[in-house]
Amino acid sequence: MSHNEKIALIETDSKSISLARQTQLLDISRSSLYYEPKENAQDKDIMDKIDAIYTDYPFYGSRRIRNELNDRYNIRICREHTQRLMRLMGIEALHPKPKTSIGNKQHEKYPYLLKNVIANYPNHIWGTDITYVKLKQGWAYLSAMLDWYSRYVVAWNISLSMETELCMETLGNALSVATPLIHNSDQGSQYTDRQYVSMLQNNGISVSMDGRGRCMDNIFTERLWRTVKQENVYLMGYENILEAREGLNRYFAFYNNKRRHQSLGYKTPQETYLLINDTRM
Repeated sequence: MSHNEKIALIETDSKSISLARQTQLLDISRSSLYYEPKENAQDKDIMDKIDAIYTDYPFYGSRRIRNELNDRYNIRICREHTQRLMRLMGIEALHPKPKTSIGNKQHEKYPYLLKNVIANYPNHIWGTDITYVKLKQGWAYLSAMLDWYSRYVVAWNISLSMETELCMETLGNALSVATPLIHNSDQGSQYTDRQYVSMLQNNGISVSMDGRGRCMDNIFTERLWRTVKQENVYLMGYENILEAREGLNRYFAFYNNKRRHQSLGYKTPQETYLLINDTRM
């Protein structure tokens, strides 16, 4: 069991077993529950503001973000400093796609299968991505698997790193719910990793990957990130990853089960995903 999986088992509000005892049983240090990536306070503040700008304008590169920092927040830093912070966050300056998943030239890439293709039913197309999540003392990375037809979040996961393990856990959790016909992602190293691709192929899933620098290929997931950040992450101001995990768990339950979408005829994602799934069974 991975360290992230062990952390996910921790029950912070348990009245029957203490945090100290839970961490002892799982063989992890209690301090690791609260560990956050380190960066100086000034840069952390700038990164949070870059995140807000990028959420508003996901097509902005480093030049525009640098200018927006000046105009919106009166923050003056050089372009090289802006680029360094964007790389640290996982945002690539040269392409409109947030590069939270950096490509690996040694990995095989797959073609984009969804040109002129519309999701016609639940589990027809799933899209996935990773995004930066601001915390008061650092940051984390959020991964989600989204059903394009219903906008239903089939699975999600949060981690202090954006390694393949984060995406593997998200995919594994999603496949315990259903199996899509097509899986779409960017060309990041997490998604081109042989283990990840093999999990898809072993389940008979067609592998589709965005063209490099084409943020519109995975637009539904981009919209999800904007919604999650504006309706939850920015408002809650999570202290650490444990708070973020608990808060996002509540939010995604609301998003799937309660939040009505205009594009779905004001139905919820759950209504659309489960109702049509039930009628197809």
